[in-house]
Amino acid sequence: MNNYDIIIIGAGINGLTTASILGKKGKRVLVLESREKVGGMASSMEFAPGFKCNVINDTIKWIDPRLIKLLDLNAKGLELVQPEILRIILGENSEHIAFHKDVAKTIDSIAKYSIIDSERWKDFISYIEKLSQFLEKIYELTPPILPKIGIKEILGMRSMLSPIRKHGTRGIVDLLRVAPMMMPELVDEWFENELLRSSISTAGIHHLSFGPYAAGTGYNLLHQHVHGNGLFHNIQFAKGGTERFAIVLKDYAESFNVEIQTSTKVISINTDQNVCNGISLENGEQIMAKQIVSSLDPNNTFLNLVGPSNLTPNFRKQINNIRYRGSTARIHFALSSLPEVKGVTKEQMKTIFSISPSVEYLERASDAVKYGKLSDKPYVEFVIPSVLDSNFAPEGEHVLSATIQYAPYHLRNTEWSDSVKDQLKNNVVDTLQKVIPNIRSIIKHTSIISPLDLENEFGLTEGNLNHGEMTLDQFMFMRPTISSSQYRAPINNLYLCGSGTHPGGGLHGTNGYNAAMEVLKD
Repeated sequence: MNNYDIIIIGAGINGLTTASILGKKGKRVLVLESREKVGGMASSMEFAPGFKCNVINDTIKWIDPRLIKLLDLNAKGLELVQPEILRIILGENSEHIAFHKDVAKTIDSIAKYSIIDSERWKDFISYIEKLSQFLEKIYELTPPILPKIGIKEILGMRSMLSPIRKHGTRGIVDLLRVAPMMMPELVDEWFENELLRSSISTAGIHHLSFGPYAAGTGYNLLHQHVHGNGLFHNIQFAKGGTERFAIVLKDYAESFNVEIQTSTKVISINTDQNVCNGISLENGEQIMAKQIVSSLDPNNTFLNLVGPSNLTPNFRKQINNIRYRGSTARIHFALSSLPEVKGVTKEQMKTIFSISPSVEYLERASDAVKYGKLSDKPYVEFVIPSVLDSNFAPEGEHVLSATIQYAPYHLRNTEWSDSVKDQLKNNVVDTLQKVIPNIRSIIKHTSIISPLDLENEFGLTEGNLNHGEMTLDQFMFMRPTISSSQYRAPINNLYLCGSGTHPGGGLHGTNGYNAAMEVLKD
């Protein structure tokens, strides 16, 4: 029976981040991962002979700058590449708007459809950057304990002063105004062209079960642009695939003697009189530790591992009230040749594409979640990773990876099955064919990942990629619950570091960084 200072459950980005920081601080750390390799939602896989894909995330929107600096990630082999074109929004009749790293080129692209909108673009992205800077500082904080906010907690929030000094209290007013907005309210204030309005709205619904007409999509839009450096639809690709981020963190952690065991399933977090003292493995082994950190979502952590009988009735109710409602699926296509995207040259393909002709199109697609069915005309984003990295496909062949909203976990009067997956595939190919006329003739192999698959393979409750919906009632001191929002469970020595904690989903590592700082306080 080995004794460790800390056991971390799950080797995704946040688990590895926490392990790296604690290992660097001299703690004896053990990381346990149920899958065969590390990475979680940053994983890659070979889905057909010779064809590789990023399983869930094709891009990294932002990484916490504190993490990059503390672990010196750039020097450790993490190479992030920002494409010249950040995103291309595809409309009807070969219409498209390209969002460039060079803002002047974005303005030119918008001007093809609206001179008025192109003249407003710089002001709009400055406005979004200003509001995102407030979130950047909020994200660095451990949420205060409500309602007990004392001098200590107030002093801990002094980092909020820098955006206030820069933008004034008006900036806070604007943040409080925009965060609860629905997308049509936001775009109505700025733009007239429908394709541009829709392209902005896609940021508000990213990985949500809601459509653009849902309140609070303004907050999700801002979340996507934290540390965006004033670039709308800001993205970066990791050279070698998204899993490279996880591999760099793993190597860093192991350099500080962190032990990482894969194919090792934890079946319970052991508690005695509300004190956590270790874990039990599937093979019957028990491992003791002074502190346990879970990077799993709250449902898996508390209901499946701690067990409902070890929770107070009030806390159990809070955990049961967390909304997940996963509705995002992934499809990977192995292609015999490069797809021909209407109106787009081969040189422009190193980017993300979105098929979203109008805000109304996005809203109709989201209706599928309400009715528990697949969207006939889904919102589809896709990337061709093989044009970025030749190792993703055999020479002359390619991979197209698509993210689909809306494909709800909860289907009415049926369950996820091969026939439902086939229907999803057909709906997606029909949608792709409008912008890639030759798509059907070049598909060699298809891999479909439903929300149920995400739950079974990655332990994501209801297939939710954020470990809980990104909504204002599940934000900051209410994420995951009021009594566990400081990365500490209401069970002594048990901590949380996954995306279910503040500040939510994404491959940024902020949750793991903040959680590690809390663990080090004890």
